Amino acid sequence: MEITALTEQEIQQFRTETKGTTVKTHFNNAGSALPPDVVVDTVINYLNEEAICGGYETEYKYKDQLDNTYALIARLTNANKDEIAIVENASAAWLMAFNGIGFKKGDVVITSEMEYVTNIIGLLDAKKTYGIEIKVIPNDDHGNFSLVALENAISPQTKLIAITHIPSTAGGVMPIVEIGKIACKHNILYLVDACQSAGQLPVDVKEIECDMLAVTGRKYLRAPRGTGFLYVRKEVQDKLKPVFMDGFNVQWISENDFKIRNDGRRFELYEKNRALTLGLGKAVEYALNIGVDRIWQRVQQLANTMRRQLESIDGITVHDICDQKCGIVTFSVDAKDSASVKSMLAEKQINVSVGLAKSTLFYMNKNHLTSVVRASVHYYNTEDEIKKLCDALSIYNKIKPL
Repeated sequence: MEITALTEQEIQQFRTETKGTTVKTHFNNAGSALPPDVVVDTVINYLNEEAICGGYETEYKYKDQLDNTYALIARLTNANKDEIAIVENASAAWLMAFNGIGFKKGDVVITSEMEYVTNIIGLLDAKKTYGIEIKVIPNDDHGNFSLVALENAISPQTKLIAITHIPSTAGGVMPIVEIGKIACKHNILYLVDACQSAGQLPVDVKEIECDMLAVTGRKYLRAPRGTGFLYVRKEVQDKLKPVFMDGFNVQWISENDFKIRNDGRRFELYEKNRALTLGLGKAVEYALNIGVDRIWQRVQQLANTMRRQLESIDGITVHDICDQKCGIVTFSVDAKDSASVKSMLAEKQINVSVGLAKSTLFYMNKNHLTSVVRASVHYYNTEDEIKKLCDALSIYNKIKPL
């Protein structure tokens, strides 16, 4: 099926619906994207109503809309509504799933060199606490994940395969569908961190065949900060022990016993920000109305344009390798540290971020990188904004250090 490209008229409409685009050139979408005005208005209007009518009363009034957020997330990921838990961020979701597995000494967890810092901490903590073994599958010389090496690393002790779909400080995309087929063939639990990918490219849990998927709202979904969700496949839910429990995630309780509820919401607690939940739902709806496949096409086009223009500037090294690239572009400027490059661009109202070594520790150490400049595009960015970035870098690079 042919994907219809976003038109210039549509892009201008998205920019009109995003106040931030009139103030900043925002290339920090992998950190926190600019939310559409409708998302901001949804959150503010709910908070205003809470202040006048009361928190519980406002929640009751909007209970159907709040519940619909689960249905929208299910549509986004091709999941079932009862497989979704709404949490504060992807780290909370990932740790909730990971720590619910119940490891024992000798269990093996396989991951990749692209794994995110929070997940590495979780792995190391489980190694200290339970005595698990961590196996890291390195990328090849072209930056691609080796499926053959993954197959060879699997043993009867392999308990989990944990993969970050799109790494924090590199521009590649991991082959999570192919990894899922291997995990399924060997009947191994499969946890995917889709923190950077949801909202940027299509994420279909049935195609991926993952058991658990962790997502944040603030990045490519353009939702408010402090939002995220966890997908847990229905057949796996009883295999995970909820890390926290309250009156919300139990089905019934007596003086002597309780029974956990039988859907994905067993992994969340009652108290959360309802305004942000509505904002998350509105952001997911906004992306669905555009079409994530169309968003992905636009993001790849812009990122490829940025890489080509950066590579044409003397003294700039683009670090992204691998066959499948995404909307994150990482680079360095000769004789200039990444923080200085970020500060210079900020003075020109251009937002980028600095990717630190700890964020993708295995990958950065392997490639002897202490930091990189990370410019991440989204569909509302333009070619003129890319030129503005590259022009600024070109001039800056000609300035000799003192």
